[in-house]
Amino acid sequence: MSIAILGAGAFGTALAITLAQNGPVQLWARNADQATQMQRTRQNTARLPGATLPENVSVTADIARALRADVLLLAMPMQQMGGFLNTHATALAGKTLVSCSKGIDLASGQGPTALIEAICPTARAMVLTGPSFAADIARGLPTALTLACRTDAEALQAQLSTPTLRLYRTTDTTGAELGGALKNVIAIAAGVVIGAGLGDSARAALMTRGFAEMNRIATHLGARPETLAGLSGFGDLVLTCTSAQSRNFRFGHALGAGESFDAKTTVEGVATAKAVSILAKTHAIDMPVAAMIAALTESRITVSDAIQALMARPLKEE
Repeated sequence: MSIAILGAGAFGTALAITLAQNGPVQLWARNADQATQMQRTRQNTARLPGATLPENVSVTADIARALRADVLLLAMPMQQMGGFLNTHATALAGKTLVSCSKGIDLASGQGPTALIEAICPTARAMVLTGPSFAADIARGLPTALTLACRTDAEALQAQLSTPTLRLYRTTDTTGAELGGALKNVIAIAAGVVIGAGLGDSARAALMTRGFAEMNRIATHLGARPETLAGLSGFGDLVLTCTSAQSRNFRFGHALGAGESFDAKTTVEGVATAKAVSILAKTHAIDMPVAAMIAALTESRITVSDAIQALMARPLKEE
């Protein structure tokens, strides 16, 4: 099956580089000038400097051409996916659509598979998620991800795996996509902890209690606990809470340190914190860390207020 990656950011570019080991790949860039430059220089200097595009990666800004591929990997910010799907719904009918986004759509409160199924009901919806940095994938460093689909995806699992990218599959799309979304919120909180100078012990506590929150709401919404304990949940949580390569962690660090942050950088955890706080209230799920991050990112409380509120919560059993 032919493959096109829709979105030429860092992750989309990295996927194109690694999947080119298996055969030709199309990489669609929204900006025509960027596509022309990448096709000519074989570099994505703006998003993934230092990585070279193999010759069998074709970069295009022609969306009609890209949409002719059998398998489409949607490597775009979660908050842009709904608009993209609506715009191209006719051309996407019957396609295999693999979301590479981590988040919850603010407009609908849906994760990527539910969003795809609602807008493109004849498409086959999947999620590719897990602990991964674009730079590591592009450099050919060993990486393992989760491919989630409600039906069997063994053939695509084989096609999207490479000598350096190992995919595990699951039918628990709810757990896979919520793990990927919710860990971004906890990563922001971990960054706040370190940026505020609270130390590694506080970060470990925050990650543990944050993981408990992830499990509470995900299992309530139908996810399997073992999915959250796997690559798409715990694995991704560990990565993004402990590395400055994580945009969510860096954003939280800037918040905690009282520093500015590049407004052009996509930080999915900000929208996810807002969306999950709404879900938590709707389902009466206690999620204090997510609530605090939502309040922080909306400037409703200060960092010191958030820390004091979390530490002053009633004592309880673990």
